[in-house]
Amino acid sequence: MRAYVFPGQGAQTIGMGQELAKAYPAAMEVFSQVDEALGENLSGLIWEGDIETLTLTANAQPALMATSLAAVKALESEGVMVTDGAFVAGHSLGEYSALAASGALSIADTARLLRIRGTAMQEAVPVGVGAMAALLGLDFETATAVAQEAAEGEVCEAANDNDPGQVVVSGHKGAVERAVAIAKEKGAKRALLLPVSAPFHCSLMEPAAERMAQALSDVDIQRPSVPLVANVLASSVTDPATIRSLLIDQVTGSVRWRESVQWMSGEGVSEIWEVGAGKALSGMVRRINKEIACTVIGTPGDIEKVV
Repeated sequence: MRAYVFPGQGAQTIGMGQELAKAYPAAMEVFSQVDEALGENLSGLIWEGDIETLTLTANAQPALMATSLAAVKALESEGVMVTDGAFVAGHSLGEYSALAASGALSIADTARLLRIRGTAMQEAVPVGVGAMAALLGLDFETATAVAQEAAEGEVCEAANDNDPGQVVVSGHKGAVERAVAIAKEKGAKRALLLPVSAPFHCSLMEPAAERMAQALSDVDIQRPSVPLVANVLASSVTDPATIRSLLIDQVTGSVRWRESVQWMSGEGVSEIWEVGAGKALSGMVRRINKEIACTVIGTPGDIEKVV
């Protein structure tokens, strides 16, 4: 049984998806649709721009979705249908890619939503007020306890439960810096601040959640053809109203990736295809469950191998 998963922020590179667009008209069409929906040449930035501009949250989110959907359409043009999978899932913004791949959202609506999401998340907290840090070598319970101890009246929360030895905490900069120090005392292999522009997936993102609630209220969400394993539930969902609500919760909620992979494994998933830029999720999946076979689909060569 196969699941398709879609990467989140951090996977972006200049040139991503360009080979797919050259090799597959269906992939090129995705980039054209995203450019049209946003009213700008985002594909030009992705392929020939500078990494600092691409990494801006408002650009990275729709760009990574476009690259993932280009790979989906290239696969489908070769007869490999994502809609034949057992589940789809995505890491943070990747959840939107998963919904577009499963037909729940149109590509144009997804691009517009991610532009709003990226801008709203960036503007929710003034630059320098928040931070995120990766705590490596601590389990989720210990990392959560570290975050609670570090808070001292500020916000410090477990934002991403990525795999058995990697938890990301998010919140006020001072609290996150305290968490780094406490984690080292508790035996973390490494604890380091991340080069991010805002403290994602914590309660400081509440203004962004409110903006997403407004944006999502106007968007048509269909029942996905493949169940979505939602970040905040770590189990599957198909009801459009529930999906809408979970996408709002996801802005401030924790990305329960480790539990999501464990849940899919429990449902019989034995192989996971990571579709889009990079291979970070495959690394996480292997650390969560070595029995799951991982395949990365990001280039024409990757597609030739599986076809």
